[in-house]
Amino acid sequence: SWPPAATPVARLMNLVGGYLNHYSDYSTCQITVGMPYLYGGSWVDGNSLSDMENSELAVFFGNNPSETRMSGCKAKTLQHARFTRNTRVIIIDPRYTDSMVSVGDEWIPIRPGTDAALSAALAYVMITEDLIDKPFLAKYAIGYDEESLPKGAPAGSSYKSYILGQGPDKTPKTPAWASRITGIPPARIEKLAREIAGARPCFICQGWGPQRTTNGENISRAIGMLAVLTGNVGIKGGNTGARENAGYKLPMATFPTLENPVKTELSCFNWYQAIDDYKQMTATTAGIRGRERLIAPIKFIWNYAGNCLTNQHGGINQMHPILLDDKKCETIVVIDTTLTPSARYADFLLPSCLNLEEHDWTSDGDSNIAYVIFDNKCIEPLGEAKSIYDICAGVANELGVKEAFTEGRTQYQWLEKLYAESRKAIPELPPTLEEAYTMGVYKRYFPENHIAYKAFRDDPEANPLPSPSGKIEIYSPRLAELAETWTLLPGQAITALPEYIPNPEGAISPERKEWPLQLIGHHYKQRTHSTYGNCWWLQEVAPQELWINPIDAKARGIEFGDRVKVFNGRGVSFVKAKITPRIMPGVVSLPEGAWHTPNAAGEDTNGCVNVLTKLLPTALAKGNPHHTNLVQVEKA
Repeated sequence: SWPPAATPVARLMNLVGGYLNHYSDYSTCQITVGMPYLYGGSWVDGNSLSDMENSELAVFFGNNPSETRMSGCKAKTLQHARFTRNTRVIIIDPRYTDSMVSVGDEWIPIRPGTDAALSAALAYVMITEDLIDKPFLAKYAIGYDEESLPKGAPAGSSYKSYILGQGPDKTPKTPAWASRITGIPPARIEKLAREIAGARPCFICQGWGPQRTTNGENISRAIGMLAVLTGNVGIKGGNTGARENAGYKLPMATFPTLENPVKTELSCFNWYQAIDDYKQMTATTAGIRGRERLIAPIKFIWNYAGNCLTNQHGGINQMHPILLDDKKCETIVVIDTTLTPSARYADFLLPSCLNLEEHDWTSDGDSNIAYVIFDNKCIEPLGEAKSIYDICAGVANELGVKEAFTEGRTQYQWLEKLYAESRKAIPELPPTLEEAYTMGVYKRYFPENHIAYKAFRDDPEANPLPSPSGKIEIYSPRLAELAETWTLLPGQAITALPEYIPNPEGAISPERKEWPLQLIGHHYKQRTHSTYGNCWWLQEVAPQELWINPIDAKARGIEFGDRVKVFNGRGVSFVKAKITPRIMPGVVSLPEGAWHTPNAAGEDTNGCVNVLTKLLPTALAKGNPHHTNLVQVEKA
């Protein structure tokens, strides 16, 4: 279960009957649901990025900290680790990212959505050339070969059988096989396999881009298998194949939301189905958790500090009629600081405080440092703006639960209470909250790098993984059961092994005859997701542009700065072209987060990628396949 946000909205709803919760989030849905089937638990950990200082080689699959974690700490940590030991860094990505610019030694371009095919071919070379860590696999994992398959698994269903073509598909996962899918030459795949297996140790990690596809759950596990095969799990300089650990955090107390009496959850992405056709949403068709099926549609939405009603969701043009029909979702409350595209759907639009208009604090961390930023209130709220606490307290008063909601405290008095609780765990904080706000920032340094699953590696009997077997489950009996019992849509699959599953709109899809270019999105320094997307001077500094390779641009008569039309069967967007060899041929990329700005014909005029992305949830996580799109591009 995904922990609920510690917001006053959640506390208010829990006092008046509860609310339909969600699991996971738009950033990580497929990896948080898929990869735990390999390692167990609800989240798969990784080593600190700073632990790269102990690595001989680092291989990044779609991982781009310089742009996705660009606050400064992460980039400096990456550069420090890179240059302390002179760790070699290979970056596998459709784009030549800023991380490649700053620390990369070699860029291997790969077609979007094909990382599982590459991983399988790398495994083929490692297995056939006897480069795997057999003692590690025998001690810490199940399902690698026929001898270690769990009870009940059919013959020929081991990972080794799948890779060597001895399983049901009878297809050896050779570098030549993967090359046709990924676009990477066979010789480079062979060399990469030997480099990964030969590095002692090797830091294998993935960003959250590769998993954001229609087969993303399997991609996340497939990349994780490279760390398992080479025995790099639980050691200094190694990793699990997951994204690097987010960093240490200090145990600051959070606002108590009370218990939600409603135990039903749905995925963060497919909530629109609960508006449109909730009767079709069951545990086996839509991933409903907590009960067998939904018993009521969504009729009321709180949208607080978010732009996911439309802008950040997939399939904007398909979402529009669902949100527009007030006979379906009858009431939408938007609480925000800015008139976002999502706010256009509000029945009640409530202006919220900016961070400069209220006291608060932010607790976070980065590799070897944890910190608390005490956010000072600088001015009184402007206009009709109120804090989210005061908004909910006002609603609680009208609903007759104000005393239970506030417990007689103002927002600042709650902060004082929570601060006093925090000081019990962090006694070195200043004695009073006022002194903390005068200080501004508190930092704590941690000398040791975080090593994921070190205790398991040191003693697997005493420290088993939170998986059913206590080991790494290469073959997952739980997924095998879901594959038999869940109802999936055409083109979708759930597999017990981390197999390559072709994307319906992917690298080798027949639809490329009509829509020849793969479209992805990427984080952009002009904004954080859609935040600041309306800031005109940031738009001047970093304009919204479509990344397109010179080969693809020349074939279409497009020159740098031309206004182009990007389109498919779902929508149209107009944007300027950025012609660059930093993206591979056959792939284009629109920075995510640009504000949806439709013209009278309903065509987007601002390069908003989500008029082109899908509304179809993924098979297992029911998540957002934002990087699985085929499009055509023309000069406008």
